This record gives sequence, structure tokens and C-alpha cells, in this order.
Amino acid sequence: MAVATLDDVEAPARAGLPLRHVAAVAAGNALGFYDFLTYAFFAVQIGHTFFPSRDPASSLLLSLATFGAGFFTRPLGGIVIGILGDRKGRKPAMFVSFSLMGAAIVGLALTPSYRAIGVAAPILAISFRLLQGFALGGEVGPTTAYLIEAAHERNRGLFGSLQYATQDLAILCAGLVGVALANILDASALDAWGWRIAFLIGTAIVPFALLIRRQLPETLDARPPVRKAREPWRPHLRVALFGLLLLGSGTIASYVLIYMTTYATTTLHIASNYAFGATVVGGFCGVCFDPVSGWLSDRFGRKPVMMVPWALLFFAVLPVFMLMAHFRSAGALYAATAAMQILVSLGSPAVVTAITEALPPHIRSAALSTIYAVAISTFGGTTQFVITWLIARTGNPLAPAWYLMGAIVVGLVTMFAFEETAPAAVLSRRGR
Repeated sequence: MAVATLDDVEAPARAGLPLRHVAAVAAGNALGFYDFLTYAFFAVQIGHTFFPSRDPASSLLLSLATFGAGFFTRPLGGIVIGILGDRKGRKPAMFVSFSLMGAAIVGLALTPSYRAIGVAAPILAISFRLLQGFALGGEVGPTTAYLIEAAHERNRGLFGSLQYATQDLAILCAGLVGVALANILDASALDAWGWRIAFLIGTAIVPFALLIRRQLPETLDARPPVRKAREPWRPHLRVALFGLLLLGSGTIASYVLIYMTTYATTTLHIASNYAFGATVVGGFCGVCFDPVSGWLSDRFGRKPVMMVPWALLFFAVLPVFMLMAHFRSAGALYAATAAMQILVSLGSPAVVTAITEALPPHIRSAALSTIYAVAISTFGGTTQFVITWLIARTGNPLAPAWYLMGAIVVGLVTMFAFEETAPAAVLSRRGR
């Protein structure tokens, strides 16, 4: 499989980005994941606001269905905004996706309740979720391509890892905000306006990130790519298939960890104020170890940094779930979450860097956006449902472990077959 080079991007962007530029590029992922978890935390309150019902379960299901609607538009956003990033540049694509994302989240937070405007309320809520999914689907490809193209070859893995680090930072912040509001406000205040405050806190970064994104240098070479008369597509399709399997495996692992709060309350019967702490623990470990993964992949190559933590995770999953099922305590929950999150964070960032490096520049933004969006929509949108169904069907609290182990096996096999994409300088350093 021929691996594309990144050496044909513009030289000015390769000199290095100021920290504020890096933060502005990565802010879209952070905002998307902050919104994701904030909605999950306050799904009950959002259901009361837009889908009032005499049956609390029906209200919650409609709220969760609205939340899931955003997954359907992610692939469309990945294609449309990703193509924009390949044709007009990474910078305009990032600006469009982040603007739409900010507008969607603010719109949802400010939408009046069903009691105020009737059926227009749920229609607006669903519309904003669809728009948010579209925007987030097109965010990952241009931003990841930009970060890796803007980096010096010795730091590509570290720059690429910022996508995951900012996601985990958002998870940490969302967990802290959710816990704080749940403890400060009573139930009526959370229903009336508390959940809206949580969303608006996240959108505070939007105007600053947009301002800084306007000042970014472009990394996409303005010259038309030199192509053969008939460019072979089989290598690109192979990268896309491998990328889908790799990101699908990683998505299942990430969403199992996101599910830990629900698992703790519904299966382990741990009090919710302690269960929420699992999100904080997972987010903190991710922030700490995601950059470590990028740094290691810049020194030892992408494949070993992908495979070693994933292999360790395979052998760790069952024991840590047995630990939780046996002790059913907050301490066991936090220890298990930390162990799994550290291994996921050590393995996952190298995956997105390898996929990005393997894609040629003229299709990199659209291809990566689409692969990522399809993986998230397919596996992220179903993982928690499948886990809940497996537990209910089998009555076995270890069911999530078996599901995750199957996903890890798929990931390991794909990692083994995937060709190393690290620059020659990294590989020569590893061979010393």
C-alpha cells in the first residue's frame, strides 16, 4: 500500500504553530464532546423541557432519540465539509464547521420550552441537534489534517494526539460542570434553566476560537495535485476500510468508558453522585496520557504504540469488570475506569495519526472526516444500546467486557495488517 507523504504542504505552516493557534484548531473537538456529555448528563431535564409526558420513561426516550439524531447527519457533514477542506483549504472548512457547531449549541440552549411555544420546541431541538451533528462530522477531518500537516515530521504524532486530548479535556470539564450544577441546584432549577447554563458555559469559547481561526496559515497546497491519468483507488479504499475498523474498535472502547457512569448506577447500584466521578476520572487520565501516546509514536513509530496498549487492554478488561462486579464500590469503579482509560489513551491517538498520514493530501480532509463520522455514527450510536441489551438479556454484569474484548481483537488484527506510516526519521531512530 503506497503511503502518501506530507512533505508537499506549504512551508510556512510547517515552521510551527503558536500555542493559541493549536488551541483554536482543537477547540472544535472539545466543544463537540462537551456538548455530547452535557446532553447525556441532562437528558432527563431536556426531556422535561421539550417532550413533557405523564410517563417519565417516554419523555426520556424522546430526549435520547433527539440526542441520537445528531449521529445521522455526521457522515453527511463529513462529506460536505471534508470536501470543502480539500478544495478550498483546511482553514475555511474549520471556520464553517465551528461556526455551525456554535450556532447549533447556542440555539438548543436558548430554545423555549414546549409549554412556551408548543410543538415548535421539539422541532427546533431536533433541528439544532441535526445541525450540530452535521457540523461535528465535518470538523474532525480538516482539523486533524491541519494539525498533522502543520507539524514538523518529528512532532506529527504529538500534534495528532491533541484531537483526543481535547476530547478528554471536554469530558473532564463536562463532568465537573455536571456534578457542580447537580449539587448546587435543586431539581426544579435544573429543569427550568440549569441545563441551559451548562451548554452556554461550553459555547463561551466560540467567539475566541473563531477569531483565532481566521488568523491561521493554510496548510493545503494551493497548487493542483499532480496525478496520474488513472490514479489507483484500491490503496485509498484499503486505507478507508482499515481506518473504519480501527476507529470503530476505538470508538467502542471510548463509548464503553463513557457508559461507566450509567453502568455504575443501573448495574452496580452505586449512588449517582459517586458514579459521576467515573467521568471525571476518565477525562483526567485521558488528558494526561493522550499526549504521551503521540510523543511515543513520534519516537517508536505508530504501529507499536497502537498495538502494545491495545494488547494489554485485551487482557485487562475482564479482570477490571470482575473487580467492579465483586466490590460494587466507588473505589473499584474509579480504579477500573482509570486502568482502561490509560490504556485506551496510550493506543488511540497513534491510530488517527497513522490514518491521516496514509491518505493523500487532495482527499485527506474528506476521507478522514467520512471515515471518522461513519465509525462514530455506527459504533458510537449503538455501543451503549448494545451493552444495555446484553446485560438485560444475559443478566451478566460482565457482558460489556466480552463486547469490548471482541472489538479489541478486531482492532489488533487491523493494526497488524496496517502499514507503518511514521516518517523515515522516526523509523531510523527506532532501529538504532
